[in-house]
Amino acid sequence: MPIEETIGIWVGAFLTLCIFSFLYKDNPFYKLAEHIFVGISAGYWATLEWHNVFLPNLWKPLTQEGRLLLLVPFAFGILLFGRFTKKYSWLSRWSMALIIGIYAGITIVGYGSGDLILQIHANLLPLWTDDWFTSLNNILLTVGVITGLIYFFFSKEHKGLFGAGAKVGIWFLMISFGASFGYTVMSRMSLLIGRIYFLLGNWLHLLE
Repeated sequence: MPIEETIGIWVGAFLTLCIFSFLYKDNPFYKLAEHIFVGISAGYWATLEWHNVFLPNLWKPLTQEGRLLLLVPFAFGILLFGRFTKKYSWLSRWSMALIIGIYAGITIVGYGSGDLILQIHANLLPLWTDDWFTSLNNILLTVGVITGLIYFFFSKEHKGLFGAGAKVGIWFLMISFGASFGYTVMSRMSLLIGRIYFLLGNWLHLLE
């Protein structure tokens, strides 16, 4: 095995054990691994933004193609660095307001067309089909959607038939939250199994 690969395995095993040490209590080894992870992530993100966003979308069109209109977003980007000084921190508010406003507008349109309309279309299903299992699934989906919306209808008191529908909606919501949580736990368990397999196989060679 090459020496570089051996060093990489030992470093990976050390950092993995440092993270696992948090199961005992918070300690300097865990903080070391945590800081290394955050630092590498921030450096990778900054490098990615520099090469994939700043250079191709701003710097090269501005310097090589002479698109002087790009000086406007360039100036707003420089104003963001005013946050590092107390005297000029107010200048960054212009850039932040522009970013939040544009992002909010784009996000609303994106969620409306990508999530809301598609979800409404996905719930417009026939209740009776040739397959009884599909019919049952469509009925449960329709009942879950209607009762879930009833639960979040707060302008009317949840009493009588309306309250019963809200209670059914709670059951559907709890089942969906439980399934989502279970899926999250399962994905985390797969990550844990992967790290244990790395320690026992790649590092200690106890697994073939």
